[in-house]
Order: sequence, then structure tokens, then C-alpha cells
Amino acid sequence: MSTSAASSAPRVAVIGAGWAGWGAAKALCENGVQVTLIDGVEDPTGATPMLTPSGKPFEPGTRGFWKDYPNIEDLVQRLGMSLDDVFTPFTESSFYSPYGLEARAPVFSDSKYPQLPSPLGQVLATVTNFKRLPLSDRVTMAGLLYGMLDYGRDEETFAAYDRMTAHELFLRMRMSKRLVDDFVRPTLLVGLFKAPEELSAAVAMELLYYYALAHQTSFDVRWIKKSSIAEAIIAPLAARLQTTTDINVMGGTFAESVALGAGGRVEAGTLDGLDGCVLAVGAKGMRAIVNGSPALAKACPELTAAASLNTIDVMATRIWLDGYVATDTPANVLSRFAGLRGAGGTFFMLDQLQDNDMLWGGETPQGSVVAADFYNAGALLALSDEDIVELLLQELLPQAVPGFAKVKAVDAHVVRYPGAVSFFSPGSYRSRPPLQTTVPNLVCAGDWVRMGEREHGAKGLCQERAFVSGLEAANALARNGSLGPAFRRQHDVIPIRADEPQVVVSRAVNKGIMEALKPLGLASPWVR
Repeated sequence: MSTSAASSAPRVAVIGAGWAGWGAAKALCENGVQVTLIDGVEDPTGATPMLTPSGKPFEPGTRGFWKDYPNIEDLVQRLGMSLDDVFTPFTESSFYSPYGLEARAPVFSDSKYPQLPSPLGQVLATVTNFKRLPLSDRVTMAGLLYGMLDYGRDEETFAAYDRMTAHELFLRMRMSKRLVDDFVRPTLLVGLFKAPEELSAAVAMELLYYYALAHQTSFDVRWIKKSSIAEAIIAPLAARLQTTTDINVMGGTFAESVALGAGGRVEAGTLDGLDGCVLAVGAKGMRAIVNGSPALAKACPELTAAASLNTIDVMATRIWLDGYVATDTPANVLSRFAGLRGAGGTFFMLDQLQDNDMLWGGETPQGSVVAADFYNAGALLALSDEDIVELLLQELLPQAVPGFAKVKAVDAHVVRYPGAVSFFSPGSYRSRPPLQTTVPNLVCAGDWVRMGEREHGAKGLCQERAFVSGLEAANALARNGSLGPAFRRQHDVIPIRADEPQVVVSRAVNKGIMEALKPLGLASPWVR
């Protein structure tokens, strides 16, 4: 970009360099905007690998890439990379309890499974995959299927589902206790990071539908094939933007305020002379910014409401072992173990997913490398690193896979992230930040943001949803004129697959029946 063009281009600050922040930065940069991307991480570009004190690679949590991530897949391809080079093949995953293997989730797109309408395809593909859960318990899932058709009937109905806990809804649907405890609870603990009795029923339904029931292949998931997400995807994106556009990345910087000018618009703060600002932060970051910005707090009650929402503690560990452990699947879920203290848990056999030589940071590999993550981990945070590693190697992992009893840790690293994740509690939907705030040139991005008419089909604590929200935040600034008449380019957003015909028809029928009954005073059987 020429100096004269750069000097006349609008300036936008993007606060937060996660998926949402980079999505916003990409869309703004490609619109010719001068972007300053601010984050507390020392190097948000991914160019500097995250290493343990012993020099081995580490990533804060292992995150999957599901079948319906079209915008992230498009990003990877537009960066000139092959999906097969960046991601592993889709993998099966296993659910373990203290009693052993409970269930296995197959790769539903595998050619050995006939592709059938949802949920018939999922039911037939998993007939033999539940090892201990009786069929009589599984059939009680029927009530959940009706809830999928009903919860989004209209705004009033969605709000009613949101006020209720997922646990209460499951009781009203008469789902069996065993089905909830053995399968649904651990799914929600690792998908939304809270137990059903603490989660919004509406958000739980969104997640279960998006990841499991929208299509037969919705639950198919793959992982990063090499290094980390930051190195594999963010670093090439950052390098391209830094080479071809006007972006300034400020790492090691914590934004603590956003100031408003006399016109009630963002004009200053961390930077002077801004034409717009994107808040790509979670509730913890929002709280810090709002608390340091009295004028913003007065002008935007919707942001003070968002700042009041609670968050969830998580913890990430990585353990290098002195021997190899064979497991049926590389991705695994832990549930109902007393040692979890109410947390959800997952463990990943990284040596089955990535090049084991790279995982050892130049050392000669001695065995498997395990990444174990804990969600809703508040009751575990106070334990020492040694206690966490002992909990995994002496209790949790050997009960799931006996082979872990024969190995010891050569090295380990534990990192705690208090308050790092959005908490979708009952009634929280209306307090979540909107895409467009009351201040015209201030927008929000993140997987917890309500996108209104721009709502995307990706749901939950979702990398795709966060990335899309960033694109839409940038688009909102272009649309509303904050960037000026010459900078109205909007980034394309790819929708996820459409609902299947039987779902569309069933929702329409349910909506028609409920609207006909409403004047008669006959409310929904599930919600009030």
C-alpha cells in the first residue's frame, strides 16, 4: 500500500488476537483499512512457537476441526495450503468412565456407513458403539429430538429454553438418568465446559444439534497435523497480512480502556485517532475494559451486562512418557471419574496424530506424548503440577486404558487458564454482547457474541463461530459507514450446510401446530 493511500485509510483497533480477532483483522485489512491488532500474548502472530521450560512444544488446549467449518477450511485453502497437509484425517473418539469404555464415536462419513437422513444415519451407525448403555436408555433420546425442532421456533420460545437449565429440560423430556450421566453430561462438559444443571437449555440444544444431529457426518472431527493451530494456520495468515496490507500487531499489550469522543464514538484509547474498534474478547477481557472505561460503560449498557457474565476455568497439560501406550482412538473423553472433581476431561495421543520427533523438541523420542485438558476445572486449579500429573498417570488414564499403568512421565507441563472461557448459563443469552453496540463504530466479536440477522449456523465454543463473528464484525463497520464511503467492502461468509428436508418440514409443522394452540392457552409442553 502506498504511503498516500495508507494515510487516507481509516484506522481500526482490534482488541484480542484469537480466531475472532484475526477474522476481523483479515476482513478489515482486505478492505484497505489500517489495522492495529492488540493482545496480551507476546507474539500473537504464531511465528514464535510456544515452548515448555525444557524446550518442548506446547499448545494451550487441543481443539478439533469439525465437518462444518467451511470458513476456516476456505481460509486454509486461500493461504495456499492443502487441507490434508494441515489437518489429520477424521478420527474416531472414545468415551471412558471408571468402568472402562462406554462408547465410541465413529467417522460417520466412512464409506462403510450408508449416508442416511439424520438422525437415522447416526442411530444405525452407532448401534454397536455403545458398550454399556442399554437400548432402553438410548431410545429416551426421542424427547431431545423434539426439542431440536422446537427450541428455535421463535424468539419468545428460544428465551424460554434459555431460562431453563439443560438438566431441567432433560427431566421434562424424560431422558433416562443413565443416558444423561453416561453420554450427554460428558458431551456437554467437553463441548460447553459445564454440566447440564449449570447450562442454558437453549445453548445445549444448539450445540447438540450442530455437532451431532444436523447431519449424519456433523460429529466427524479432525485435528492439526503438525505443530499447533497458531503455527499451522495463524502464522501463515499473519505473514500474508503483514506482507500485503497495513497491519500492526502489538503483542504483550493489555487493552484496559476504550475512550469515547465528544460525538459518542470511539476516538481514542490504546491508540489515538481511531475510526473504529473491534472488541474480540471474552467476558474476562470485557470486564477489564468496561471497568476502565466509565464513558463507555455509561453509553453501552449492553457491554456492562456482558461484563457481568461469569466465566469458566480450564487447564491444559502435556506429558511425555518413557514408553508407548496403544489406544483404540487418538481422541478420548473422560467422564464420571471421582478424581475429576466435577470437571470434564479429554486426553489425546499426540504421537498418533503428529510427528513424534517434533513433539520431543529435538530430543530422542522415548514414548507417547499425551495432551490432557480439563474443563470446568475450578476444583483442580489449586492442585500442584505434580498432583495433576499424578492424578492423570496414577488414576484417570490407567482406569481408562490399562497400558498407562506401565509407563512413567519423563517430562510434563501444566498451564492453568482461570476464567478463560465463556459460560452459557441459564438466562445469559440476552446479556451476551451484540455484534453491533450502541456506539456506531464499536463492534464485538467472539463465539459468545449474538450476531442477530447475521447469525451463523456454527454454535457453541466453536473456532468456526469465533472466526465468522470476526468477519461479521468487520463487515458491520463497513456496512454502517464507520469506515467511510470508499471502504464498504464486505468479506464473504460461507454458510454451513442447510438443514435436511425432514428437519425443515418437521419444524414448520411444529411451528404451525404451536401457533394454532397458543390462542387456546395451550403452551409448549416443555417450557413456560
